[in-house]
Amino acid sequence: MKLFTILTTIFLLWIPFLQAQTDVKPRPALDVQKYTYNIRLNDSTDVIRVKAVIEILFKKPVSAFNLDLIEKDTGGKGMTVYKVTSGGKTLKFHQKNNRLSIESVKLQAGETYNFEIDYEGIAKDGLIIGKNIFGDRVFFGDNWPNRARNWLVCIDHPLDKALVEFRVEVPVHYQVIATGKPEKIIDLDNNYRLFVSKTEVPVPTKVMVIGVGRFAVENLGEVNHIPVSTWVYPQNMDAGFYDYAQAVPVLKYFTQVIGPFPFSKLANVQSKTRYGGMENAGNIFYYEQSVTGKRNQENLIAHEIAHQWFGDSATETGWEHLWLSEGFATYFTDLYLEHKYGKKRFEERLKNEREKIIRFSKHWNKPVVDTLTENLIKRLNANSYEKGAWVLHMLRRKIGDKAFWEGIKDYYATFAYKNASTGDLKTVFERVSGKDLSVFFKQWLEQPGHPVLKTSYVQQGNSILMHIKQVQKDFPVFRFPLELELQFTNGTKEKVLVMVTKKDETFTIQTKFPVNEILIDPETGLLFEKAAQ
Repeated sequence: MKLFTILTTIFLLWIPFLQAQTDVKPRPALDVQKYTYNIRLNDSTDVIRVKAVIEILFKKPVSAFNLDLIEKDTGGKGMTVYKVTSGGKTLKFHQKNNRLSIESVKLQAGETYNFEIDYEGIAKDGLIIGKNIFGDRVFFGDNWPNRARNWLVCIDHPLDKALVEFRVEVPVHYQVIATGKPEKIIDLDNNYRLFVSKTEVPVPTKVMVIGVGRFAVENLGEVNHIPVSTWVYPQNMDAGFYDYAQAVPVLKYFTQVIGPFPFSKLANVQSKTRYGGMENAGNIFYYEQSVTGKRNQENLIAHEIAHQWFGDSATETGWEHLWLSEGFATYFTDLYLEHKYGKKRFEERLKNEREKIIRFSKHWNKPVVDTLTENLIKRLNANSYEKGAWVLHMLRRKIGDKAFWEGIKDYYATFAYKNASTGDLKTVFERVSGKDLSVFFKQWLEQPGHPVLKTSYVQQGNSILMHIKQVQKDFPVFRFPLELELQFTNGTKEKVLVMVTKKDETFTIQTKFPVNEILIDPETGLLFEKAAQ
C-alpha cells in the first residue's frame, strides 16, 4: 500500500480520520477457515445487508467467543446483528466494545463449526460508498489496516488468514470486482444481479474486498496463465487502459524473480481509496486520479503488484513486522526500475530513499521492528518503507546476488499463503548464505538509527591514513563494510573495502599514486549520513 499524498509522514500522523489503533492478538482458540459473505447493496440508502457464514476451527474447547464487528453508534453508523445460528440452532449473542460475542455454546477442540450471522447497517469506515469523480455511485472496500470490521464480521488481524467467498447482490446496472476467482453471474428476478467470487487460497482480512460501480473493462491476456485485466471508469476509459497496461511487464518480471503469481487473477482497478494504491489480493485498487493517460504511475503499479507476493501471500505475523510487506514492495519497485531502466535509475532512487530515512530519523527514534507504536497508521513511515528497502539492499550486498535471490525465492516459497516474522526471514537467509546475520539484523532492524560518519584522510608517502568516526547521538556503534573509491592525480581509480567496527578508527591503505580525492560509498551500498564537517 502506498500513500498517494505527497505530504510528509509527520503531517499524515495528525490527520484524524487516519487514526487506526492496533488490535490484540488473534483469539488463540479460534482459526477461521472460510468466510462467506452474502451482501446486498442498493441505490436508495447506504445500508448494507449481510448474511455471513463463518467456518471456524476451534483449537481449544470454549463456551463463548467473540468476533470483530463495529457496532451501531448514536449517529446511526455501524452494524446491528439480528441473528446468530449454528447447526440450525439460534445462539445467544451481544454486541459490545465493537465485538460480537457469541455465548452458550459448547465447542470442542479440533472440531470445525459453521456460524451464520445476519446483520445490517451503514459502514462507519472500511466500505466507501459515494460518488466517484464523475458523479457515479460506487462502493469500494478499503480495509487496511484493521478496518474490515466496519462492514465484515471477522477476526481482523493479519495472522488469521482464511478463504473468502463474496456473493454480492446489486442492481443490474452495476458490475462487481471482488477478491477471488469469478465463479458466476446470475440475473435475479427483481432487477438485481448476483456476482460470486471465491478464493482458492487463504488471505488476510486487510486485502479481501469488493468494488462495485460502472466500469469499462479491458482483458490484457495472460501472464503465465494468470488473466490480467483493467477496470476503469467509462468516462476515462482510453486513458485508463493505456495507463494500467503497464502492469503486464511488471507482472512478468516479478514472476521471473520471485515465483508464480499467488492468486487466480490480477485486476487493476480505478477506485475510491484513501491510499494511492491498495494491494487487495488479486484486485489492486488505485486512487481515482491515478488515471491520466500519461503513464506516470509506473512506480505505484510496481509497488502494489509486488505486494501480491509480499504482504498478501507471505504475510507478516504482526504489525511490528510491517517492513516485510512495505519494505519489500519498495525495494522490489527499485529492482523492477533497475531491470527496465538500468543502474543509474536504481541508484538515484536509493539515494532519494536514503535522504528520506535520514530526515525521518531526526524525529523518530524507533527501530524498524517496532513493538511499541500502537497507532497503525503511524507505522506507514520511512522506517517501514524506505529503511526496510535499504535493509534488503544491504543484505543483498552483504551475501551476494546469488545467495540473495536464492534467499528471496526460498523465503517466499516457504511462507506463501502463510505468515512470517523478521526472525523467519533471518533464518532463511542464514541458511542460504551460510553466514551468521545476527549482528546485521539486530543493528539495522531491532535498534534505531544509522551511522553518521565524519571522515578525513592524510597521505604519507605510499600510504593513506583514513580516519572514520561514527558521531551519531543516542544510537549505538554500527559495524559495516565501507567502500572507498581512491581517485588518483593521474586520473586512475581504485576501490578499497574497509570493515568499520568501532566508534573511532584509522585505516592504513597502501597506494601507488598520490590521491586527489576519496569518495565514500561510491556504489550506493550503505545506509549512512555524512556528518557536518
